[in-house]
Amino acid sequence: MHYELYMSAALAEAAAAAASGERADGAVAVLDEAMVAHGREQIDATGDPTAHAVIVALRETARRLGHRSLSGLTVFAVVEPCAMCVGALLQSDADGLVYALADPSEGACGSAVQLANADGLTRHLRVVSGILQAEAAELRPDLATSRGVAVRGAISGAAVAR
Repeated sequence: MHYELYMSAALAEAAAAAASGERADGAVAVLDEAMVAHGREQIDATGDPTAHAVIVALRETARRLGHRSLSGLTVFAVVEPCAMCVGALLQSDADGLVYALADPSEGACGSAVQLANADGLTRHLRVVSGILQAEAAELRPDLATSRGVAVRGAISGAAVAR
């Protein structure tokens, strides 16, 4: 899988969200090496508190594919998703999640709470973190400074959890 390519697309969505006055977060949905949908934060624009980038991308994917089961899907998100978004990924049967920046206050893949691979749940996500972290930190300095991420220099290493 072309992690940096897909994360670059998510970063472009995040930049577009920021340019429109939203919080800088973006996501792309990938199935069989093809980007099938994208999403960006749209909470202020829509007045919908659930219009997070991951949710927007999942809704668009389900609409385009014509069904709710998104088995085989991997979502690339700039920021570690919250509990609502991870719950939606699990309920959609998505296989994987790749994110750039951890969110220590709301992240549901281990930073604030572990929902992506929680014991007792029947569904789990393959999670990869840290892809294009430095580039994401430039868009989200609020998370970069709280996590001590080096904003300069390419950080493209990844941590993988199952």
